[in-house]
Amino acid sequence: MTLRVLVVDDQALVRAGFRGIVAATPGFTVVGEAGNGSEAVEQARRHQPDVVLMDVRMPGMDGIEATRQITRSAATSQVRVLILTTFDLDEYVFTALRAGASGFLLKSISPAELLNAIQVIAAGDSLLAPSVTRRLVEEFARTPPLTPALPAGGGALDVITAREREVLALVAGGLSNTEIAKRLDITPATTKTHVGHLLTKLGARDRVHLVILAYQAGLATPA
Repeated sequence: MTLRVLVVDDQALVRAGFRGIVAATPGFTVVGEAGNGSEAVEQARRHQPDVVLMDVRMPGMDGIEATRQITRSAATSQVRVLILTTFDLDEYVFTALRAGASGFLLKSISPAELLNAIQVIAAGDSLLAPSVTRRLVEEFARTPPLTPALPAGGGALDVITAREREVLALVAGGLSNTEIAKRLDITPATTKTHVGHLLTKLGARDRVHLVILAYQAGLATPA
């Protein structure tokens, strides 16, 4: 299956670079590009890409608002957004993740890393490395979460098993599937199955949002 990509950045040279990498690789195609958030939303609705490569800081509508509109609209709810930023700890990135982005990378990544990230995001799997997830956790430690997506005192968490609850807490702690498997003395394949069940039962897009849901539900707290 060919992965359809929309490239969004206010710098024409940056767009050209990403477009060249993606378009030159078998199995990938660029369906459009945009120079600001408003154009990104319109292009996403028109082309229905699998993944949007989204810049954060752009004139007019920025990448955060564009991400929010794309992921929360019924017309583009299946479109996944990958934030590409210059700064590793850019505060706007965390806001973008809350707005619905499925992860982020630095613009200094290699072409191979970019292509792999697109594939990971398109598959609905985790993009963020454990170290990045831990930084997301630290951000939640400093900033109160938004209105909880899950009711306090259990609520939607009642649909998951005790083992899945354990796995969710460890995901929120930034552990990889391999690390979780070792901690719980289960196989990585079993861990992956538990994570898949969590995504389905809790209606989460990806691993990043499992972390957010765990913190909003009070299941996980900063160490």
